[in-house]
Amino acid sequence: MDAVLRVCHFAGALERLLIARDAATFEAAWTVQDLDRLGWDALALARRAEVLALEPALAQVDRRLLALLERSRAFLERHVRTFRVPELERWQHAAAAALVGVRWGVAGLRTVVADTVAPRARRYFAFLCLVERHPPGAWPLFERYLVTPNAHYAFVAAAVAAARYYEGHADVLVRLFERIRSDVMLRRFLGPRILESLYVLRDPRSLPLFEGLLVAGHTDADADRCEVTRALVAVRNLTGRVAPSSKFGDAGTPAVRRALDEAERRFEAERDRIMPVTVI
Repeated sequence: MDAVLRVCHFAGALERLLIARDAATFEAAWTVQDLDRLGWDALALARRAEVLALEPALAQVDRRLLALLERSRAFLERHVRTFRVPELERWQHAAAAALVGVRWGVAGLRTVVADTVAPRARRYFAFLCLVERHPPGAWPLFERYLVTPNAHYAFVAAAVAAARYYEGHADVLVRLFERIRSDVMLRRFLGPRILESLYVLRDPRSLPLFEGLLVAGHTDADADRCEVTRALVAVRNLTGRVAPSSKFGDAGTPAVRRALDEAERRFEAERDRIMPVTVI
């Protein structure tokens, strides 16, 4: 029911954009409704939903987004054309993919993903719906993106997130990390996602990678992006010990243990979080 209410709220917010008489009113309505957050939150719930009760509200969102795209492209204001139109396009693809999932389920989503002439963003959001549902027979599809060199980064990131739901395949993620570790940009983008899924899987085959990162991993103030912090918590979970690392000089101090406890609480709270790539 929460998903239906959120999607209906989003549809109402889009209606207020449709009646905006000019670009200034359009922008004001967007800002006052905090539409950036509202839109992605509603679409995230719709992406996970499998109830037909959501279909009417989601179909209404899809129609209003199509109408808004036509209307907003007529505005000459540069900010609207540069920032708002692309966001509306992404929402429309996400809404259309979620609608396929509600109407036709996993089979419909797989059909969209396989349609190479469909817009990439539409295929990506259908793929993301599959990740959220992680059906039992979908692992070969996800694995294909993980082992294919030069696969599109957004699909690879989604497949990495999906891997946490399929036990016994941690070795695929380990090999992917080794393949991209020398690429600075890919490692910054995919590295934290790979380590997050390996952390959730808690597979002993990932232990050598985590132990290596204790010394050679990248550090960051943000625990989610700090390879050493992730490795410390993962090694502790897999072995029961707090290992020495490049980040903490004395691994046995109470301050280090508190820091790792706090990081682990954060990791556990986020273990089912799947962050979409919004620039495709």
